[in-house]
Amino acid sequence: MSGLRVVPTWRHGQERLYVCLTDGRNIAWYDREAARINLLSEDRREDVLDVLGPFLTGRVAVGPPPVPTPAELARLSLHPDDDLAPNRPGEALQVALDRDPGPAHRIRRDPRRRALEAEQIVGEALDRLDGAGWHTLHSVPLPGGDRVHHLAIGPAGLFAVHALYARKQRVTVADPMVALGRRDPQPLLRRVRADADRASYALTAEVHPVLALVGPSGVSVTLPPREVRVLSDTDLEGLTRLGGVLKPADVEALHAMARDRHTWGKV
Repeated sequence: MSGLRVVPTWRHGQERLYVCLTDGRNIAWYDREAARINLLSEDRREDVLDVLGPFLTGRVAVGPPPVPTPAELARLSLHPDDDLAPNRPGEALQVALDRDPGPAHRIRRDPRRRALEAEQIVGEALDRLDGAGWHTLHSVPLPGGDRVHHLAIGPAGLFAVHALYARKQRVTVADPMVALGRRDPQPLLRRVRADADRASYALTAEVHPVLALVGPSGVSVTLPPREVRVLSDTDLEGLTRLGGVLKPADVEALHAMARDRHTWGKV
């Protein structure tokens, strides 16, 4: 037995198969779209080809990967359990619903499913910014059971984005309160700012808070929010027009730092 294992990961609909040692380190990966196996160690070439054999389709090229950037090296050194990049939008909620789906028949829809839908819609909108030099991490865990719904990193800076389901409801914002329809207002903007502050502490960089409203019928702002951007899910593309703050190398370095679970352990 070679002691190697294959770990599949998905990102924006593209699959990569990583070959890992028993301690979790990657020594190769198979990029199906490029039909290429990238080897970090020629010494294990035959073992890698053997363990990937059942997954290979058609002819593939085999060889060392292109010269990696520092950010890519940091990613490759991560144990798969510590890498947050494969997280799906709403990952934590999806896991919770899989474990406890709740009663099969209920009068009202489980609020967790509305929250999951909101995170999925916002996450998909942010993922579409990738072509503009952005990276987004989803469901970033914080100590105490909290989490940042989405962390967007791009030329315009870093943004902690909180998704809120507001389908066909009028939203009233009076900092720090947010009200949906006729429901009692809640001090949601305090949490949005707190999440951004914790992210800033972890990354030692300024992180801007954003509240992303999914499907509101209208938005009224009676007391402008301090520091927090309030956007609909259809307006998130506007983040790319805020101007350049970070260089591409800075974006990659911050993304490499943020995707490491250990970065968030003491915030």
